[in-house]
Amino acid sequence: MILISEDKNSIVTIDKGELVSYKKDGEELIHQKGQPGWRNSDTEMFPIIGPTETNDFMVETPKGIVPQDQHGLLRELEYKLLQNDEFSAVFSKEYAANTKVKNSKYPEKSTKELVFWPYSFEFSKTYELTNNSLTVLFEIQSEKGMPFMLGYHPAFKLNGDGLELCKTNSHTATIQNIMDGGSSAYPILNTNEITLIKEKGYNISIKTEGFNNFMCWTEVTNMLCIEPITEYPYTTKKELSSNQFNISKGKEMLKVEIKPF
Repeated sequence: MILISEDKNSIVTIDKGELVSYKKDGEELIHQKGQPGWRNSDTEMFPIIGPTETNDFMVETPKGIVPQDQHGLLRELEYKLLQNDEFSAVFSKEYAANTKVKNSKYPEKSTKELVFWPYSFEFSKTYELTNNSLTVLFEIQSEKGMPFMLGYHPAFKLNGDGLELCKTNSHTATIQNIMDGGSSAYPILNTNEITLIKEKGYNISIKTEGFNNFMCWTEVTNMLCIEPITEYPYTTKKELSSNQFNISKGKEMLKVEIKPF
């Protein structure tokens, strides 16, 4: 699926709900599959963020202890297209409580063949393209009281020279800083805006609503994952704690604006 801005200078390509390309004046901003780094371009982390291996892949909830693998089961579900036009598209995933889902990490990286969550939810992802930016909206409808964490996980294309910077009003991180962060990712917390500064091509501003934290990850100099998150999960090697979860009010709305400049 392709979205084209009104001025025809921005083109977005979406594959089964995944953002696989965002071109501005012909410049590709998104990491391309098959290039060194990460096998994807974009995904979500829900209803948890982070690893569960140290707790035997089990997560405690008010409705019991359930099997979850790293970053949650949402990515194991398929998006359905609900509607689209030239400038926007809406995708959705629905899940019924306690439905067992095949875990793609089993058996190579996990001992749990099946995972499940004790709450039903509908997760919607909306893309809106304008001449100036791409907005990604997330809507979560669920039972009130459901604990959840949400992270958006897009990967951006870099020039390969390692000279880019991630900046906020109070913090600057180099690509080397982020690479040194390793598999637990590099936290940039308590902010809803971050800017990717490049020496060549478009800089990228990322503004969020409902997240208020970021973590950044890469192992190579040609791509960078800049991930809005509700909570940074790597503060302990024990099980996820209750204070890391948001508590659903029944309907949650979160937003990410990606703006090249």
